[in-house]
Amino acid sequence: MQLVTVGKKSFSDYLQFIDQKTEIELKYLVEKLKDKRIAMINATSYGGGVAEKLHSIIPLMKDMGLNVDWWTILGHEEFYKVTKSFHNRLQGQEGELLPADIDIYLKYNKMNASYMHDWQYDFFVVHDPQPAALIKYRGKKEGEKWIWRCHIDTSTPNPEYWDFLYEYLLDFDAWIFTMKGFVNEDSDFKNIVYITPSIDPLSPKNIPLEKEDAKAIINKYGVDTQRPLISQVSRFDPWKDPLGVIDVYKIVKKELPSVQLALIGSMASDDPEGWDYLYRTLRRAGEDYDIIIITNFNGISNLEVNAFQTASSIVLQKSIREGFGLTVAESLWKGTPVIGGNVGGIKLQIEDGVTGYLINTVEECAQKALKLLRNPLLAEEMKEAAKEKVRREFLVTKNIADYLRLFYNLSNN
Repeated sequence: MQLVTVGKKSFSDYLQFIDQKTEIELKYLVEKLKDKRIAMINATSYGGGVAEKLHSIIPLMKDMGLNVDWWTILGHEEFYKVTKSFHNRLQGQEGELLPADIDIYLKYNKMNASYMHDWQYDFFVVHDPQPAALIKYRGKKEGEKWIWRCHIDTSTPNPEYWDFLYEYLLDFDAWIFTMKGFVNEDSDFKNIVYITPSIDPLSPKNIPLEKEDAKAIINKYGVDTQRPLISQVSRFDPWKDPLGVIDVYKIVKKELPSVQLALIGSMASDDPEGWDYLYRTLRRAGEDYDIIIITNFNGISNLEVNAFQTASSIVLQKSIREGFGLTVAESLWKGTPVIGGNVGGIKLQIEDGVTGYLINTVEECAQKALKLLRNPLLAEEMKEAAKEKVRREFLVTKNIADYLRLFYNLSNN
């Protein structure tokens, strides 16, 4: 297990985003929980939405006076290949759970649990399938509360994978899902809490950028800022459908030849499949020089992502299955119109026709993109409603409040 070092943040800087009632409640909860110890556990400290959220949540909790640590599990490529299969199968992909995969999964959970025997925490928050079996090999001590935080859609999972994992999940004291529709209806969890992910409005990815500054940044990556730009920011993953995004672009380009496409992705250490899908995406793009494909290995950091989301004419999140799709909230916060797949947590963020558009097919996505590109006033009309929705529902301050309410309720149960 590895303890993650996080930066420093000041919670007082975030008071501008919350109302007085919430501020009073947070002070009360911190006072009640200040003597409790909290451990957040996940698979990786960089790449992917979970790590990104924890890099905001943990420093703010610490600054508020809470005793919280963030740990990542140790693993090699064989483990991450297996857990990537878990991720896909729990979202419904077909496939057989092989005995060799079970052995690999349990071997690494057992190994990581061996580091935890002397740990003294009141709350353990275990994120996603990768470390879910720690609870068996570490064991629960008296007074401890274990919480499983699921960031994916497990509503219709591969039964073989779900049945295996379910035996470990039953030992937890509470279960966090993003929305009701993500819970397998055959599960027997008694203490479910629904918490949507959040964005950090003061992180480099989300601080306000002037349009011209954003254009200057993306121009360095070959974007002609005098022409319309469609972007998608997400992992190179079949569920994010980057191949479908290219198909959308090709339809739009037939009617608007000046349009450009940018696909921006972060390659996560726990996602070896991502490289294979990146190469598939590059092959689909071919030699079209108006398609720009870049990753964090091309110098893309949070500031550059911010610039692409700010300067784009439209942001897509054309997911086929989606845990949440936080890039939707990021783009809405910047006032950029978003067209998203009509799936998962995207449906919570986009009010169809009010803050963006929800779509089901490549053709429908292309039609909505053409509509926005031809009618820029529509984007302006959506801007204020979109930003207010994000402020109310999807900022890190709300995420922290939801966690603290859960800790408080468990400690008094």
